[in-house]
Amino acid sequence: MSGPAYRYTKRILDILGSIVGLAIFALFYLPVGLLIKLTSPGPILVSLERISEGQTFRLYKFRSMIQNAHTLRPALFAQNERSDGPFFKMKHDPRLTRVGKLIRKFRVDELPQFINVFRGELSLVGPRPHEQEEIDQYPAAYHSLHLARAGITGLSQVSGASSLPYLRELELDQYYVKNQNFWLDAKIIFRTIFILFFDPTAV
Repeated sequence: MSGPAYRYTKRILDILGSIVGLAIFALFYLPVGLLIKLTSPGPILVSLERISEGQTFRLYKFRSMIQNAHTLRPALFAQNERSDGPFFKMKHDPRLTRVGKLIRKFRVDELPQFINVFRGELSLVGPRPHEQEEIDQYPAAYHSLHLARAGITGLSQVSGASSLPYLRELELDQYYVKNQNFWLDAKIIFRTIFILFFDPTAV
């Protein structure tokens, strides 16, 4: 089910879910913001360029890295633990702050993304939002994947996230896009909640 009725209802659920998420975000903003500001220079929130529905948008997150971390990325490529595609991963990324490591472990850094959901740039459930340079390297079979609305969580995120082989992550996201329905959305959301509370290292 992915027709107009599904999309319309899903958007309503996204708005309702984002309102709840924004209320949770408001509770965390002051304590997390203070920790970020007191332990490292730079803003509390960062906005990162990502692609959703074929358009560039600014993805909001609590800052978990040192200021201007993006400028250091090219020098770290030799230590990239992902050798099967364009994605970058370092288990012990030196750009992460102490607070950043903690809020990433429990995905608190992603709470500001409910702003993106409310604005319609993300959905609660969808493919993982990637950078344009990563999308440019997608195999031909997945070129249309970036045209779907990306999500805060999704099938690839609850199936291993960055520990998945590159092509497997794309396969899972494409499966979701082609087979999305309310039952699948509900399973992904409940799986996300379970992981957050019982196995935060799984995403």
